[in-house]
Amino acid sequence: MWQENSSLFGHPQCQEWVNGTEGALYQLGNTLLMLGYMGGSGVFGALYIFSFLAPSFLCHALWGWLTLCGVDVFAWNVLLVALCGLQLAHLLLRLQQHAFLPGELRGLYAAVFRPLGVPPDTFKQVARAADSRVHSLGVDETYALEGKTPINQLSFLLSGRVRVSQEDQFLHYIFPYQFLDSPEWESLKPMKEGTFQVTLTAETECRYVSWKRRKLQLLLSKERYVARLFSVMLGSDIADKLSTLNERLLAKAGQRVDIRLQSLCYVLSPTPSPRQGRGDGQGLGGAADSDPAPPSPEPIHSDSPPGDSSPETLPTRFKRRRAPLAPTDTPEL
Repeated sequence: MWQENSSLFGHPQCQEWVNGTEGALYQLGNTLLMLGYMGGSGVFGALYIFSFLAPSFLCHALWGWLTLCGVDVFAWNVLLVALCGLQLAHLLLRLQQHAFLPGELRGLYAAVFRPLGVPPDTFKQVARAADSRVHSLGVDETYALEGKTPINQLSFLLSGRVRVSQEDQFLHYIFPYQFLDSPEWESLKPMKEGTFQVTLTAETECRYVSWKRRKLQLLLSKERYVARLFSVMLGSDIADKLSTLNERLLAKAGQRVDIRLQSLCYVLSPTPSPRQGRGDGQGLGGAADSDPAPPSPEPIHSDSPPGDSSPETLPTRFKRRRAPLAPTDTPEL
């Protein structure tokens, strides 16, 4: 049976094994090949793998040329060496492109964008939209002036602390990894123009990255993922700023102002002059004041005499006809 099937797939079986070894080049090539396949994943893992595979195939090519004298063995291994070299060049180019970003932008990616699962290539698009530049503000240097500075950019604070004020009254601080002008950005439509309603002053040495409005809007219109990313980041930043204002703005009775009230605009804007009147319809609060008063509630049946209808005799829940508004005067903080 064994003698009848003395060939395997048309090739004769080995009659005897060679006692010698193939030489140092062959052994070294296989050792490097084994070490190369122990690499991990990712860019650095691939860099490790191809760094070992390239010299391994080179050793096999030399072994095929000098010892085995086989043209096919030499040609295949030379081709594999060339492919590994191309892969190494591609990986090194990717690492070099990441190294071109300033250290502060790399820190921004590690602290903000990487936890959100943003790929490095997407962050590079965002950084290129900001020209990969980091700007600086000196102590007491103004980023924006109330009523004068146009809203033509969006900035993100990397380090330092910025003071936000309105009519020389302090509102809140802006800390690192927060937008400088997220409310102003969201308050304007894409093709509209406007000016800052607050003043932003650096209290310490500040560093920030800034995107020009039109350039960033062009990127957001092309990349839907980047548009959703900025929408989430801006919404969270505005919510944090409103929460900070809610903690600081107190009503005259000592109760905290509810930021959901439409009349909060009175707190953040100057009180209208008497000549303007209260029925001019300006602002959300003005629209609320111009509405007609609600109709009087139905007569309440109680045990009191018919002629006694003074407010003191009514139950407490019927004494208030509408929800209280936020104070029209800006409280001292």
